[in-house]
Amino acid sequence: MRLLVVNAGSTSIKTAVFDADLTQIAAVDAVEIGGAARLTGDVSRAAPLSDHAAALSAILDALAECGLPPEGFAAAGHRVVHGGEALTRPTLVAAEVRAAIADQIPLAPLHNPVNLAGIDALARRLPELPQVACFDTAFHAGQQRVATAYAVAPDIAAMGIRRYGFHGLSYAGLVQAIDPLPPRLLACHLGGGASLCAIRDGRSVDTTMGYSPLSGLPMASRTGDIDGNAVLRLAEEMGLDAAAEALNRRSGLKGLGGTSDMRALLADPGPDAQFAVAHYCYWAIRHAGAMIAVLGGLDAIAFTGGIGENAAPIRTAILDGLAWAGEVPIHIVAADEERQIARETLAVLRG
Repeated sequence: MRLLVVNAGSTSIKTAVFDADLTQIAAVDAVEIGGAARLTGDVSRAAPLSDHAAALSAILDALAECGLPPEGFAAAGHRVVHGGEALTRPTLVAAEVRAAIADQIPLAPLHNPVNLAGIDALARRLPELPQVACFDTAFHAGQQRVATAYAVAPDIAAMGIRRYGFHGLSYAGLVQAIDPLPPRLLACHLGGGASLCAIRDGRSVDTTMGYSPLSGLPMASRTGDIDGNAVLRLAEEMGLDAAAEALNRRSGLKGLGGTSDMRALLADPGPDAQFAVAHYCYWAIRHAGAMIAVLGGLDAIAFTGGIGENAAPIRTAILDGLAWAGEVPIHIVAADEERQIARETLAVLRG
């Protein structure tokens, strides 16, 4: 059995092929779709990829060159960023499921449309292939309402204004990777996006991202938490589009230090770079304290994501700031969302 995993972004599609024991067989990505597009991975070359459909077709052709023809796939699993309240587990994509994913676009306008583009492109190319949607929000779906509700009136809550949490596929894979799993785990996904998750007995009980992936920790180019009235002022003075651009793409490490690259900031002795690093660590420690309080203590800490796995000075600074919580085992876990998508897809196929 061979499973195709598809992770569609705004200008890229990442794919991987796994066998039934979740061993990765191949990986081919399409990057800079609509621009200076190219394929990378097990097949690397420039390619005229005007849209996601063209990109996915080129990827399938490239996988066929690797001895993995599309007809040999048992199913495809897709990362879908937002499942909302309705879609809380991996699900076979039928017409009603596709419609439900589309209904969540107001909650994830930058992500769900491109996730659907990948599903639709593959359906046109391989209409008989079962496709499974795996949701980044699903891991947090079991949190208590006291953790997910904002203090807003019922008519506002009815618009879907609540906390959802993200990086769920990463956290679900992390839980699978740590054996034995500690009862109370602080999980830190530190990458371009960054969040923390309080995990009790393998289940998410709280997380730092909320309604959108903008909230919580400062990130590569996102603010993290910011006062709502500050957002209103930005929208009033700059306009909605410019404010969204500023908060999502010109803030975080990039806003404070001039670059979103943590490696460059750590190597830069200048005051702006050093402040950006200190700010990042301070807020990670501050939010981690809240997660530990929710857990009622701590049995282990796990780091994942590009910064979490590779930036030892960041890990050290965060751990120094959490020394009060006691000495606990530290895990460094390679982020592997693609394997988790394959795992969830296989579970759906097997019922």
